[in-house]
Amino acid sequence: MDQLAKASADQFDRLLAAVVERREGDPASSYVAKLTAKGRAKIAQKLGEEAVETVIAAMGDDRAALVGEATDLIFHLAVLLADAGLTFDDLRTELLRREGVSGLAEKAGRKP
Repeated sequence: MDQLAKASADQFDRLLAAVVERREGDPASSYVAKLTAKGRAKIAQKLGEEAVETVIAAMGDDRAALVGEATDLIFHLAVLLADAGLTFDDLRTELLRREGVSGLAEKAGRKP
């Protein structure tokens, strides 16, 4: 793993650690705690909104907007992962499992 990839992995892990810590905070002073208190459906809804905003930014061909929206998307994904008791390591493991497998073959092999 090159230095940038390692630093990025560490940054995602730090993000998730901060989210996990803030989940127990005061909803009046912590966005993560406030969103967590509303439940997983609200967290998932917010993630969906951020995904749509990311797509809109991509279609607008605005690099800065895309970076900002993609960052918001990753943040809200971290909130959802924390709520589900998952980590970015769980995603890394799944990505490794899929490595070298055609996307069509991987999708065909999923359980219905």
